[in-house]
Amino acid sequence: MQKEETFLESKTLKPFPNKSRVYKSVDFSSSKVRNFALFAVNTHFKDTPNYSINRKLIQYFAVFKEVNSRWNYVNDPKGQEYFASGSESLLYFSGDCDDHAILMCAAIKSIGGSMRLIHTGRHMYPELLLGTEKELETAMYLISNELFKDISKGRTIYFHRDEKGKIWLNLDYTAHYPGGPFLGEEVLSVLDLQQPELTNQSGFFQ
Repeated sequence: MQKEETFLESKTLKPFPNKSRVYKSVDFSSSKVRNFALFAVNTHFKDTPNYSINRKLIQYFAVFKEVNSRWNYVNDPKGQEYFASGSESLLYFSGDCDDHAILMCAAIKSIGGSMRLIHTGRHMYPELLLGTEKELETAMYLISNELFKDISKGRTIYFHRDEKGKIWLNLDYTAHYPGGPFLGEEVLSVLDLQQPELTNQSGFFQ
């Protein structure tokens, strides 16, 4: 398995569209979202060798598998931007790319993962923080040799590296395995879901 990275520089990025609405939709503290994540981690990959050593990463990938195997793309109302919360999307596992990304982030955050959202102008997708090169190598091994062996065979892992050198893995609904290909559109903005939402000087959400 090969790897391909893209460097993202914060000074080139624009403000994240609908930041407050999107941030609030990632309801990772919802009991429905957490129970769904627990269902996913108890359904997939529990028999993976060395499960206890790589437990967290395997569990995040189990959530990815469960969401992406059930997701049905459905457009927003014409002329409107609708953001379903993670718990709302659990009812039918349907919606557009925004709704998918929000659910993926909420579910993985509910079991301890660090997530962010990428906006390209016409698309939104989630990324999982791996962190270091060592963690990337572990993820690549799990994807290509244990968890997504058939579908990732001979393919490439795609990821972004931020200004601090941290690695973020693509978990888009268009990627059939973690780290699958980007849609190819330029990244315009990033919403880091590890940071508390900030207010501007007038007290309104950005």
